[in-house]
Amino acid sequence: MNLKLIRDLTLKLVLLLFVLSILWVLVYKWFTPPATLHMIERRAKAGQEKKVNPRIRYDFVSLEDVTPNVPLAIMAAEDQLFLVHDGFDYKAIKGAFKKNLKSKRIAGGSTISQQVAKNVFLWHGRSYIRKLVEAYFTMLIEFFWSKHRIMEVYVNIAEMGDQVFGIEAAAQKYYHTSAKNLSASQAALIASVLPNPIKYSVKKPSSYTLKKRRFVTRNMRLMGGITSVKLLMQDAI
Repeated sequence: MNLKLIRDLTLKLVLLLFVLSILWVLVYKWFTPPATLHMIERRAKAGQEKKVNPRIRYDFVSLEDVTPNVPLAIMAAEDQLFLVHDGFDYKAIKGAFKKNLKSKRIAGGSTISQQVAKNVFLWHGRSYIRKLVEAYFTMLIEFFWSKHRIMEVYVNIAEMGDQVFGIEAAAQKYYHTSAKNLSASQAALIASVLPNPIKYSVKKPSSYTLKKRRFVTRNMRLMGGITSVKLLMQDAI
């Protein structure tokens, strides 16, 4: 096989992957992700551990059926610049990079957009290759989706407890209500266990989680309350 043929095949493969990735992103702009790799992994792990009920709780709802307290709490906890950045918080990335050079514990700096790219299209894990692909999908969803859609997908597919994915499943499990009826305090507590809802619990919050809830609640007020997310809730295009 000559070099020209190898080069041509490589270019065609790269072009095919590029087109497929765009189509994939466009499909999920309009349609509900049936599941994610992380959900499948959690389901498999629950089966291996022979849990009584290994099923995954996942109930996708529109952002209009979620109280504004939820996206506000999510931004207050995870990404206060969500509405204005292009998918990346460069200051946070730089800070995480410097911290990682000095510590064996890898610090994050991911925005909500990056977390959506990872959770919907990729696998969990820490490697520079995955981060590179994550950055690529982050740029795609920022270009093709609205902020409304990015937040809508995030609040539905984010892990919010053991085998619990999305705000509707979390609201039903922890508070026996719907995502539309969560109070600001309840939304803040759910947001406070992110991004590690296995280590931290909504049902039995540790002193650290309760301290973080106070931090999230304060940020919610400083951000202007639910009035600050009105445009997000309306921007469904």
